Amino acid sequence: MTKYVIKRVLSAILTVFLISTITFFLMNLVPGGPFRAEKAPSPAVEAALNEKYGLDQPVIVQYGNYLSKLAQGDLGVSLKQRGRPINDIIADTFPVSARLGGLSILLAVALGIPMGCIAALKRGKAADSVLMVVSTLGIAVPGFVVATFLISGLGGVLPTMGLSTPAHYILPAFTLAFYPMAYITRLMRSSMLDVLSQDYIRTARAKGVKRFFILFKHALRNAVAPVITYLGPLLAYTLTGSFVVEKIFNIPGLGREFIKAINVRDYPMIMGVGIFLAALLVLMNMLVDIGYKLVDPRIKLK
Repeated sequence: MTKYVIKRVLSAILTVFLISTITFFLMNLVPGGPFRAEKAPSPAVEAALNEKYGLDQPVIVQYGNYLSKLAQGDLGVSLKQRGRPINDIIADTFPVSARLGGLSILLAVALGIPMGCIAALKRGKAADSVLMVVSTLGIAVPGFVVATFLISGLGGVLPTMGLSTPAHYILPAFTLAFYPMAYITRLMRSSMLDVLSQDYIRTARAKGVKRFFILFKHALRNAVAPVITYLGPLLAYTLTGSFVVEKIFNIPGLGREFIKAINVRDYPMIMGVGIFLAALLVLMNMLVDIGYKLVDPRIKLK
C-alpha cells in the first residue's frame, strides 16, 4: 500500500506539472491581452502594467518564474483585482463552493443508491420504469434547465439568490445533485442486477435469508464499488461548484470567480484556478482508489 501511495503521489505531481505547463502556454497563445478591455489604456500605461506584472519578459522567462512560484505554492496575483493573491481568492471562495458541493454529493448518494437498489429489485415493474425515466431525464437535461425549472416552480416559496440562510441551499444543491443522483441510480441498478445474479446470492436465497438482508448485507457492499469509483471525479467536480449553477443562483463561490476571470482575461487567475481544480481532481482520484481497496480487500493495488 505504501509503495502504491508513493507512486500515485509522484504521478500526481507529474500530472499537475504537465497541466500547468499546457495551461500557461495556451494562455500566452490567446490573442490580445489582459489590459486590452473596452477602455484600453494608453501604450505607456499598458507598458507599465506589463512591466509591473512581468509580462514584458520573454515567454520562457515568464514560464520559469511561474514554475518557481508554483513550486512554493504561490499561484500568483490577480491582474484585475488590484494584485490580490490568487491563493487568498481561492481560500475565500472555495469553502462556499465546497459547502454547496458537499451537500449536493450527500444528497446525490443518499437518493441515488436506494433508488438504484429499488429499481434492481423491481426490475421490469412500474417502479423500475419510473426510476429509469427520472434517471434518464437527470442525465439528459442540462443543469441550467433544471435550475430554470426549479426557479420557475419554487421561486416564490424558496430563495433563489445567494447562500445566506439554510433555505438558500435547497434549490442550488438539488440542481447540482440531480445529474449525479441520476447517474448513480443507473450505476447502482446495473451493478445490483449483476450481483443479484451471483451464486452466493442464490445460496442465501436457498437458505431462506430475508430479502432485506440479502440486499443490504450481502449484495450492497459489492454492488456499490462502481459508485465509489465514480465518486472521484464527482467530488472534484461538485465540491468546486458547478460554474453555471453558481452563476444562475448568484453564489459567491470559486466558479463565479473563474467565469469573471475568463470574461476579463485575468490570465493568472484562470491558470491558478485551473491548476487548483486539476490538483483536486488528481487527489480525489487517488483517495478513491485507496478507498476502493478498503471496501473490497480482494483488489490488489500495484
